[in-house]
Amino acid sequence: MPPIKNASLLVIEGRYADIPSYALDLQKKGFDVHMAANGSQAISRLKEVSPSLVVVNAASLRSTGLRICQSIREKDSKLPVVLIVKSEKQIDKDAADSVLALPFTVQKLVNRIKPLLPGDGKNVVHVGPVRLDMERRRVRCMGRSTKLTPRLVTLLKMLMDKHGEVVEREALFKKVWETNYTGDTRTLDVHISWLRSAIELDPDNPKFLKTIRGVGYRLDV
Repeated sequence: MPPIKNASLLVIEGRYADIPSYALDLQKKGFDVHMAANGSQAISRLKEVSPSLVVVNAASLRSTGLRICQSIREKDSKLPVVLIVKSEKQIDKDAADSVLALPFTVQKLVNRIKPLLPGDGKNVVHVGPVRLDMERRRVRCMGRSTKLTPRLVTLLKMLMDKHGEVVEREALFKKVWETNYTGDTRTLDVHISWLRSAIELDPDNPKFLKTIRGVGYRLDV
């Protein structure tokens, strides 16, 4: 199975100021790689990045990485974690979803990452911090994961496909409800409010899903 295109990885790497070589290789393989220099920085970036997976290079931090892994689990218990340790003597299989000891090849790291990523490239859409798994009908954004109805999945997918553009209410209604009748689109407003509850930190003051009065909606990411 190839890597999910644009699957977002948060790599905690303490040894280098710049992106380490394996992170560059991960980018070449189609991953969207974000860096954090330590655990506290990584925790603060979880909402911003909304990663599909976290790589904790404990070897570069001169630690076991256990505390960082626990902090990530407290923020999002379903977020997969790959832990890199200095030697096999330090491997604690309960610390993360997968533990890898130095030295390792990038391909070996990719092989550990891929099984932990849900869905595949055809079923996962990732735009900015919004990650939609169409197969499992889940959206992850700002560190939260929410189950969606099939109709909400179709609605969000349409907005994500045209992110940055205004999508007219009538077009959304026709596509999502599969009807040419657009006389009463109040139900669309209700579904938009449900989407905001799933992806916004403050649904009453949306940062991403904007209402364009008299026209429709726009997803700004």
